[in-house]
Amino acid sequence: MFSHVTLGSNDLVRSRRFYDAVMGVLGARPALSLNFNSERILYQHAGSLLVLATPLNGEAASAANGGTIGLLMASPAQVDAFHAAALANGGASCEEPPGVRETPAGSLYLAYLRDPDGNKLCAFHTLADSAPTLDTAGASS
Repeated sequence: MFSHVTLGSNDLVRSRRFYDAVMGVLGARPALSLNFNSERILYQHAGSLLVLATPLNGEAASAANGGTIGLLMASPAQVDAFHAAALANGGASCEEPPGVRETPAGSLYLAYLRDPDGNKLCAFHTLADSAPTLDTAGASS
């Protein structure tokens, strides 16, 4: 559904170290560095793009209150590896420890953490046979 997500960073060197590690768990290659309007770090994986940049307005980057970027994982083991890579590279765990959450959307294996700039990430895996389908009106079926 999404083509890309852009997150602000106050320290692109620190962000690159963090995201090289956690995106590597997903199989993404290390970042590409580009400079257009500002320095940017780009990760490409599975048809999507994650961009990290210093804010164009010159103000400090800050995390969205209430915002979360969900990253699809292939297995609970990958969720755990992503979480461990995040903690080893300047991230901080938040909410509950990684594990199963029973939700209206089914049984999910999740890990929530914050990157070094405070952006909230969710490593997300739907457990087998638990995902509901959505009809065209958006209601669960």
